[in-house]
Amino acid sequence: MKREFTGSHMLFAMIAFFGVIIAVNVFMATVANLSWTGLVVENSYVESQRFNERIAATQARDAKGWRAQLMLRQGRPVYRLTDAAGAAVQVKKVIATISRPTHENDDGQQELHRDERGEFIGKRLPGGGVWTIEIDALLADGTHDTRLFRIEAGDG
Repeated sequence: MKREFTGSHMLFAMIAFFGVIIAVNVFMATVANLSWTGLVVENSYVESQRFNERIAATQARDAKGWRAQLMLRQGRPVYRLTDAAGAAVQVKKVIATISRPTHENDDGQQELHRDERGEFIGKRLPGGGVWTIEIDALLADGTHDTRLFRIEAGDG
């Protein structure tokens, strides 16, 4: 028995075809919306205006011969700022902005606390992998020394 292709068959085929396309598009849009935004800064224009200020501050800092070190000790960030003679620079407060280069789930800020050696130590990082850590040190004279580090932490 031969079945005839009718208008209702064509309607069903069109609805099924476009239904699959729409369902896939909705799924892909939902997954994209729930994943990393790719946003690096909130306002790229404002950040571009601050760029020259940062370059000038970096050049002035480099002229002083200061040296900044960021290391991990037992999974915790340890920051040290020394002058040209190797003595610790007088720092009132250190804030670390910690982020992953690829996603925002573990991003956050923490205050680092001074230990008896003059180093500033933070809380344990929430996992291994690559981290971007921006250190903002409030100096005794009221100015800020801001530095950016990229560091890799082990899993343990």
